[in-house]
This record gives sequence, structure tokens and C-alpha cells, in this order.
Amino acid sequence: LSGLDPAQPYFQGTPIEVRLDKSDAEFVDVIHTDSAPTIPYLGFGMSPAIGHLDFYPNGGKQMPGCGKNPVSQIVDLDGIWEGTRDFVACNHLRSYKYYSDSIIYPDGFLGYPCASYDVFETERCFPCPREGCPNMGHFADKFKGKIKNDFLKLYLNTGEAKDFALWRYKVTVTLSGKRKVKGYVNIALYGSDGNTRQHQIIQGTLQPDNTYTSFIDAEVNIGTVTKVKFLWNNNRLNPTFPKLGAATIIVQSGEN
Repeated sequence: LSGLDPAQPYFQGTPIEVRLDKSDAEFVDVIHTDSAPTIPYLGFGMSPAIGHLDFYPNGGKQMPGCGKNPVSQIVDLDGIWEGTRDFVACNHLRSYKYYSDSIIYPDGFLGYPCASYDVFETERCFPCPREGCPNMGHFADKFKGKIKNDFLKLYLNTGEAKDFALWRYKVTVTLSGKRKVKGYVNIALYGSDGNTRQHQIIQGTLQPDNTYTSFIDAEVNIGTVTKVKFLWNNNRLNPTFPKLGAATIIVQSGEN
């Protein structure tokens, strides 16, 4: 059984006979996309973990792309009917859109086991554990024989619009240069199966010999890394033309 943002009002906190529960089937996986409290945030979805696997994409409360202004959201690419529904219940409806995208991307939507979304944004839940990470959506049942805990909460990020699948990489950069400057660093990854756009990984003071770590949620599974593009920029014009390079760059795939 796959629960697509199971309803919160009248169901959350009720006995298991009333609502979706892991006892309802041999395997129950749940996607939580609108789990903010109904009052005052109008969250339609349930927040507690209730299945064998509970996925909380983007933290499970506010989905990327759902904060657009009403006009742009209603006159959507999918048409006015789809756009109007999205405006009324955008976060809630993301669950079935992620599920349908997961059919197209069998290797996408990896859920990382973690205590919370805040912890997921640190290095403590990366990479996947030895048994691997389950895929949110249609292929979640591939993980059926590997579940050890009563409840497994899983976190991941998605894109703002179709296609929603993202692949997570950890990038560690040690800078080289003669003196610190203010600016930002962008990284693009090139691989055997595709290339990413530029992702900003550092902003602020750039100190040579310092090591910086950041995550990239890439819009493509690049396969084997073949090249990394490193670009840095000043925040303002600097007549001394400072130079900055990368002594080392380490790229780690979350999956393996």
C-alpha cells in the first residue's frame, strides 16, 4: 500500500482501525508532502510516521514550487484546471506527482534515513548506510526485506517542477590562493551519464587553505564523474585582480 499524503483532519491521532497504518498490508510506504498543522497552516497531510517506510521530501511540509504567486500558479503549464487545483492544495497534490515521476526514474528519489530534516541538511545522514537507501514512490517495495526498525523516516529533496527527481552529491573543496576575498564559488559536475548546471556551494569570505563542504542536489544522475568545473566570482569589483583556485575537490555520491 502506498499512502500519498494521507489526510490529517479527522484522521491524525485516531485509532489504527480508522486511519492508514502499517498493519493494513504486508508493506506500507507513505509520502508526506503537506504535514504542517491544519490550524493555522492549512496542512492537509498527516505528520507522524505510520508505515514501514515514511518519506518526507523537502521536510514534508512545504514543497518547492508551491510558493509561486497565485496568477503564475493558476495559469500553469498544465492548464488552468490543474493550476487552480495546485493553488488550492499544491503541497498535498505533490505526493501523486512525485509518485508518477518515480515510475520514470527508477534510480531517483533516494530517501536518506535520518532523525529529522534539519539533521538531513548536515553531514550526519550522508551517504546511504550499508544496506542502501530506499527509493520513494513506485519502487519503494524493493527495500522490503531490508527494514530493521519499527518506523523508518526518510528525507530527500526534489525539484520545483517536473521532472522532480534529484540526485544528491557531497562536494568538499579546499581553496588555494594568496589571500582571502569575498565572493562565491560555483561547481558543475560532468559525468559518464550527464552534466549538471552550476551549483553555488560557498558564499561569503573565501579563505585559501580552508576546506568547505556542501551538498548538491543535482537534476541528473551523472554516473561516473569525469570532470568538475570550478568557478569563483567577486561580489564587487576588485582592482587588484585576486586569484583563487581549488587545491582539491572531492565529489561523493550519496547512493554508493
